[in-house]
Amino acid sequence: MKTLTTLVISLLVPQLVFSAVIKPEDQSFVKVANPDAKLDTLATGLRFTEGPVWIAAEGSDGYLLFSDIPADIIYRWSAGDGLSPWRSPSGKSNGLLLDSAGRLLACEHGNRRVSLVLSPDSAVTLCGSYNGGKLNSPNDIALDADGSLWFTDPPYGLEGQKQEQPAQYVFHMPAGGGEPVVVAGDFYRPNGIVFSPDKKTLYISDSGKRLVRSFSVTPDGLRENDLFAEISPGGPDGMCVDESGRVYVTAGDGVQVFSPEGKLLGRILTPQKPTNCCFGGKEYKTLFITARPDVYAVKLMVCGLP
Repeated sequence: MKTLTTLVISLLVPQLVFSAVIKPEDQSFVKVANPDAKLDTLATGLRFTEGPVWIAAEGSDGYLLFSDIPADIIYRWSAGDGLSPWRSPSGKSNGLLLDSAGRLLACEHGNRRVSLVLSPDSAVTLCGSYNGGKLNSPNDIALDADGSLWFTDPPYGLEGQKQEQPAQYVFHMPAGGGEPVVVAGDFYRPNGIVFSPDKKTLYISDSGKRLVRSFSVTPDGLRENDLFAEISPGGPDGMCVDESGRVYVTAGDGVQVFSPEGKLLGRILTPQKPTNCCFGGKEYKTLFITARPDVYAVKLMVCGLP
């Protein structure tokens, strides 16, 4: 009944369109966002949305999947069909991702695992433990060129359960799943994780320390370059990149956009504090933003990466 109530609330609220507050910090931002860009509210009245991923479905315009963590639902949204529950229960999923075969992966807080979602009614565990202990609560995940996976494991989703890992690790996992390898153990709250377009740089946000770190990816693991960006207001959460390597970081005021060198180019301010973002739409020029009770979309002038 809770699922139906949540859906009814969302559908009864008419779709709202705001003038997105585009705030340039550098003159080059005019190539990214039109100052008159519109911010569409695709869903509202939800609980805590996260993990958007665009599905480019053959024969259709495609659709968006995203998590509502406490509601234990993965929602589906499309321009033609609107909003509907797609998977419930979802294991209180957070980050979602398509693997190299186009299959859906989910970071499940409730089940403390990374899963392969076979259908709306079925999922199997790719990874649920390390060194004999359960994972904390996998948060977000990134895909490497070889099909392997990198994911963050903070304790946000434990909800009173015993933490069995001695630290908040960042893991590297083979494409087929199984025992992961620790690649970083000095994060306070590792959260969003995303690759540069050439897969040579991995960006990882630390929400607790309010910064984003960048790493060079080597055959032996990660080699840290330097601090990529300090985020204010609020701490960084989920991230995505465009085809030119700009990094889009969700923060306390909206989505902050950085050059590949870490220079703040501009901000896309949002009514609610965002949690994550992804590119989608036919040309991958639409930025979808999950923002706690809301989900937004804004059309940009650049193409993102699938």
